Amino acid sequence: MKLVRFGPMGQEKPGVLDEDGRLRDLSGVVADIDAETLSSEGLAKLAKRALKRLPLVGGNPRLGCPVASVGKLIGIGLNYADHAAETGLPEPKEPVVFLKATSCIQGPNDPIVLPKGSTHTDWEVELAVVIGTLARHVSKREALSHVAGYTIVNDVSERQFQMARGGTWDKGKGCDTFGPIGPWLVTRDEVPQPQKLDLWLAVNGVRMQASNTRHMIFSVAELVSHVSQFMSLHPGDVIATGTPAGVGMGRHEDGKPSPRFLRKGDVLTLGVAGLGEQRAEVMAYPR
Repeated sequence: MKLVRFGPMGQEKPGVLDEDGRLRDLSGVVADIDAETLSSEGLAKLAKRALKRLPLVGGNPRLGCPVASVGKLIGIGLNYADHAAETGLPEPKEPVVFLKATSCIQGPNDPIVLPKGSTHTDWEVELAVVIGTLARHVSKREALSHVAGYTIVNDVSERQFQMARGGTWDKGKGCDTFGPIGPWLVTRDEVPQPQKLDLWLAVNGVRMQASNTRHMIFSVAELVSHVSQFMSLHPGDVIATGTPAGVGMGRHEDGKPSPRFLRKGDVLTLGVAGLGEQRAEVMAYPR
């Protein structure tokens, strides 16, 4: 199933895409795409519903984050060897884990607003994992059984805040609008091989990132297991699994560094195979 949340910001309703890709209203069936819905039992009940009997949603409504009330938005750094190389950093011996503030979360097509004083805002397309059942000290073998499904995260990052302002990476990772998620949550049964997904990102139609999740240093199962050793993973928690090469910070031309950061008016488009696409315009911080 492809689960969505649609409607004005803060007033989203649960929905689902039917076999023909049409949006149908789930609000008469579940309260939201929340912990109860994302549980194995909740998803099993939904799978038995006759989707074509649900009300169609007309027009082209805004899509919100497909998960209600995300408890934790967990980032994984340097999880593709080519991205680690372009940043000049060594491949990690174990996953690099950080947190993005949940206040940065927004819909997949909402505008990205450059933070006040920003000069180095960058992009990162990532496969994201949505937890469905409590995971605490789980093994790699059992890790995927705790996954409800998958979606897309653009791990927008202000590199100067992240690298040059002291402390942890979090300063450059959790700015408002820096966590577009969606468009859909695709349930685990429709993504049997999460390590075989193409992902890409373009700025103003120019392809910047293109890779496949098989190039991850640490697999989805390894990441869920690893993170669960340090914190409990609850239903609705989201893990962004890292980005491949092609970020603005790492760009080169003629063998020389030529970084390119986001500017007002830029349009980002990105996607992961089978999980949909995002499109976001970049806006300046309001005066």
